[in-house]
Amino acid sequence: MRKRERHARRRPMAEINVVPYIDVMLVLLVIFMVTAPLITQGVKVDLPQAVAEMQNTDTKLPIVIHIDQQGDTYVDLGNSSLLPVDQQLLYERLKSVLTSAPATPVMVRADHTVDYGRVVNVMVAAQAAGAISVGLVTRPPGDETVAQP
Repeated sequence: MRKRERHARRRPMAEINVVPYIDVMLVLLVIFMVTAPLITQGVKVDLPQAVAEMQNTDTKLPIVIHIDQQGDTYVDLGNSSLLPVDQQLLYERLKSVLTSAPATPVMVRADHTVDYGRVVNVMVAAQAAGAISVGLVTRPPGDETVAQP
């Protein structure tokens, strides 16, 4: 009889206690919610659509950054002359213009064969100089003419 009583007391419990797992999941959720905004990096860009509308011409003349097929960069500050620039000189020129007129739009006009990284570097320089938004110049679909800067 004693054997039977001992066997009845040692019966294994078949239920899992999930409370500690819920606590751990809530802590992880809070950690991910706090760290997620810190991890995001990138350049804020207004990406053009395939069919884009023309911008208002009654606003300020935009600063247009040209990147030709060889990857050389030129900047047009609105005086109708293209000035060849490197990354540092581009930043300095944009900074000088954007400090006096911060709402001036900045547009990037790159050849379709140019390396994507070069275009991103130009956009980063424009953003670092204080550009509120950086746009990409496109041409309408079906327009096969090569636009001259």
